[in-house]
Formats: sequence, structure tokens, C-alpha cells
Amino acid sequence: MAAYTVKHLDDFERSGRWILARRSLGVGSFGLNVVEIEPGQNIPEHDETGRDQEEVFLVLDGDLVFVVDGDRHPAPRGTFMRCDPSATRTAVNESEAPAQLLIVSAPRTSGYEPIDWA
Repeated sequence: MAAYTVKHLDDFERSGRWILARRSLGVGSFGLNVVEIEPGQNIPEHDETGRDQEEVFLVLDGDLVFVVDGDRHPAPRGTFMRCDPSATRTAVNESEAPAQLLIVSAPRTSGYEPIDWA
């Protein structure tokens, strides 16, 4: 396997509305996917307690609403959200245009160590 992978979003493997970034890039240490959310759709409401995963979401395009433990947060393009494993979360598209959402996840026990300057 090569030491790096370069791909355009259009070249990633797909499964329905899910763009399988992790699989397409060969990432093995954390989850990484993009989902296309049409108007009136959402990602499944869920928590990650069973897998002890922390998740980060980034709205790549469009406007979404993050709903976390019942609290609603408008999320236009460029909005990030981080969730502990226990938080129940979803992203809802209440707009009239499609949206794209990047989801990154890893177990809190992954062994990640932040560098001093970041």
C-alpha cells in the first residue's frame, strides 16, 4: 500500500447517499465519511456509547440543523460540531437545497496525543 492517497470527492466509492471517504482513502485509524442530505432528510439519530467514539461534524455545503440531546443548533456551511459518545445527535436538512456533511470519528481510547503547538 502506498504511503499516501490523493483522490477527489467525485472519485470516492458510494453507498446510496453516503460517500465512503475512509474506505476510498484506505484510512484505518479513524472513521471518515461524507453524507449528502437532501431537503427533508437527516442522518440517523444516534449516540456512540457502544463504540466509545467521539465524533466531529463539518457542514461542507448547504444549511443543516444539528440536534444534540434535543437542543437545536443552526449549522450553515462551515459549521463544526463535536460530540461526546453519550450525546444523542442527528443532522437535519430543513432547507430547500441539498447539503453535504463530513463526519470524522474515533474511539476516545485511540491513543491520539496532541502536538504542543496545536
